Amino acid sequence: MNTIIAATALAAALTAAVAGPGVASPLDGQWRTPEANAIVQLYDCDAAVCGKLVDSDRIKANPAVADDKNHAEALRLRPLKGLVFINGFTGGPTEWKGGSVYNPDDGGTYHGSLRLVDPDTLKLTGCIIVPLCRTDVWHRVK
Repeated sequence: MNTIIAATALAAALTAAVAGPGVASPLDGQWRTPEANAIVQLYDCDAAVCGKLVDSDRIKANPAVADDKNHAEALRLRPLKGLVFINGFTGGPTEWKGGSVYNPDDGGTYHGSLRLVDPDTLKLTGCIIVPLCRTDVWHRVK
């Protein structure tokens, strides 16, 4: 009996070591959105997935373009480049929920989910309130 308990504890410790901090999410990397030719960097932030805007047609036209449609007037001067607009998605290995997505095109923040269709295809769904949702398909940048 003690051997079984020891083996179970060892297996749990090895699993935690392999899957613990330092193991990147399968979402980690750069993704192209269908609109505005945007590139988003998804990354692990604490125990969640976050994302920041790396590039877009608007940023290419004006690298200093600001978040001018933000509902919070105090945030309207912050630059779009590098803006963290995806926060708090947890779960995996193929679906993450419970996070929020800020849309700089309308200044709104939406609840959403991320679903990895295959290693290079991601579906991001943002909802005002279910069933008022929109889904975009993103593709990994090679």
